[in-house]
Amino acid sequence: MPREAPYLEVANVLRARILAGEWAAGERLPSRAQLADEYGVGRNVTQRAVDRLIIEGLLEGRAGSGTYVRKPRPRLRMVRSRHREQRGGSPFRADMKEQGKNGTWEAHSAARTPAPERIAERLAIEPGDLCVVTRYEFLGDGQPVQLSESWEPMAITDGTPVVLPEMGPLAGMGVVERMRSIGVVIDTAVEIPRPGRATQEQANLLGISLGDLLLTIERTYYDTDGRPVETADIVVPDVRWEVAYEFGVDRP
Repeated sequence: MPREAPYLEVANVLRARILAGEWAAGERLPSRAQLADEYGVGRNVTQRAVDRLIIEGLLEGRAGSGTYVRKPRPRLRMVRSRHREQRGGSPFRADMKEQGKNGTWEAHSAARTPAPERIAERLAIEPGDLCVVTRYEFLGDGQPVQLSESWEPMAITDGTPVVLPEMGPLAGMGVVERMRSIGVVIDTAVEIPRPGRATQEQANLLGISLGDLLLTIERTYYDTDGRPVETADIVVPDVRWEVAYEFGVDRP
């Protein structure tokens, strides 16, 4: 059997030392140069080993300060259920209220955006058909909670007061309420959760580390005719939130 790459061997040793409590949570590790001397390897090897443990969530880098053992952070539960779509108004704001937090968000919409192939497939339209795309940063008590990128076909909303989700008379009221106001009744939501790792941009927006675990939820709303009317990618940082799905059970 071939040996592991040197940086993986160093990462394994460092991981074992961290889990054994040699460095306490919040304690600074020796510099990469010191670790390189200790293990008899090049600094690039210790750099890659430390980067690997940052991705795993055991360490965190602080600009200009060094590398530290990451402190455990409390995880809250985010419940996704049919109930969240029946409360009226913004489901996110209602979710945060149940957590005792004030839910707010920042959003930027771009109209007349051609749908890329992956979005067109989800919306049952042709690639290049015009949509409104809205990118959200959701906050709870001013702290990042989740990101979302939402797409709506302009064939449905163009010329109506709700063409831009965060402008007009129903700004911020959520997709279900906005669509209902123009006669489009949503009765089904399909969600596909997928695990992933944070890109640098996602990490910066969510206040987490590069490579942290994420849950990306691909959500699509359908009207009573089975037509997809909106699709979104919702990104939740796993280090801070666990997502639970609640299902009603029909009684016999």
